[in-house]
Amino acid sequence: MASLSFTIHARDQRSRARTGTITTLNGTIQTPAFSPVGTKAGVKGVTPDQLLALGAEVVLANTYHLYLQPGDNIVKSAGGLAEFMNWKKDEKRLPTITDSGGFQVFSLGSAFGRTLMKITKDEELPQAKPEEGVAVFDQELATQHGQLAVIDDEGVTFTSHHDGSLHRFTPERSMEIQHNIGADIMFAFDECTSISEPYEYQQESMYRTHRWAARSIKAHKQNIDAAQKQALFGVIQGGRHTDLRTESAKEIASLGFDGFGIGGSFTKEDMPLILQASVDELPEDKPRHFLGIGEPGDILTGIAEGMDLFDCVAAARLGRHGTIYTKNGPIRITKEEYKSDFTPLVAFGLRMSEGTFSPSDGFTIAYVSHLLRAGEFLGQTIASMHNLGFILDLMAGAREAIEKGTFTEYRENFVREYYGR
Repeated sequence: MASLSFTIHARDQRSRARTGTITTLNGTIQTPAFSPVGTKAGVKGVTPDQLLALGAEVVLANTYHLYLQPGDNIVKSAGGLAEFMNWKKDEKRLPTITDSGGFQVFSLGSAFGRTLMKITKDEELPQAKPEEGVAVFDQELATQHGQLAVIDDEGVTFTSHHDGSLHRFTPERSMEIQHNIGADIMFAFDECTSISEPYEYQQESMYRTHRWAARSIKAHKQNIDAAQKQALFGVIQGGRHTDLRTESAKEIASLGFDGFGIGGSFTKEDMPLILQASVDELPEDKPRHFLGIGEPGDILTGIAEGMDLFDCVAAARLGRHGTIYTKNGPIRITKEEYKSDFTPLVAFGLRMSEGTFSPSDGFTIAYVSHLLRAGEFLGQTIASMHNLGFILDLMAGAREAIEKGTFTEYRENFVREYYGR
């Protein structure tokens, strides 16, 4: 069989939302689907069995990080990503995804020294804020290099945030590393620009991404064994500019990829138009992945505009730091007001899918608040699982609503309760 196939089951009559099944050599993914992010081949504090019980069908790992630690050859020697991290059900491997390392090019290169945001607001654009997301080897190194990554037309040269050692990624090298990691779905090497970059640079970067895409797919096809087992998605760029997004989608669609990723950064206000400009140029019979998107309202916007896959670190990361999702919006349970709140945590979830495991059962807000305040890892695990379960339930509810023809009402009801509008 082919490395990947995609079947569409139902379409919403009032939006582009659709349900489907992605079939890989290691199992199926019911779409629209959310992929928890296990950056280094593990979702922090959550075991593969717990992810399965929450309803996850696929996980995404980071090419850049696995290349640096433990090394892609070690992952290959273990039998590939799913085998290495024991992502299995009944001893059978489950679907996995790797990104290309392109976002790390963005975060270490043009976005170095700034807050790393996939999505921002127009009023936040003029002045960059202090960087919060990139680990720097040391201040002296940052001062010497200015940036930790330097991009040229052939690829990117970067210094490891672990020890300052020098490394080089090209499209061909990214493919080689991803082949070693062995995920079912890979992404072509791309440059993810900052939203603050001018139009001229966004266009230049987009053309570079197109050239890298062609080199990526050539390198992938030359590895005959990998091409039979692993699917390759191309990435659409263009920043917040709809004309560039349309041009990029046309070009990437012409190259023969197995699916597509919508990459880059933009504002929330831009999101629907950016997606429309991209989706209009993509074939209907191939899956689309909205890269790095995980905020509940943004996921529903993506689904409404025809996206099939999503991934984001936000759910688990917010949980680890004391913020949990609720039907009425996120709350920070480490606040004083929750110290004596004995409401069951499960009452704050969605539980939309029948039979879904809830990590919240038996725990109260006060107890989890205590664990987080005390620095106990169990609190981080419970809160992370609660948030991941919330997002996975949101996806299950969306799939059910699309099948029933009630997705618009489902989305409107959720937004009204969650955002108060």
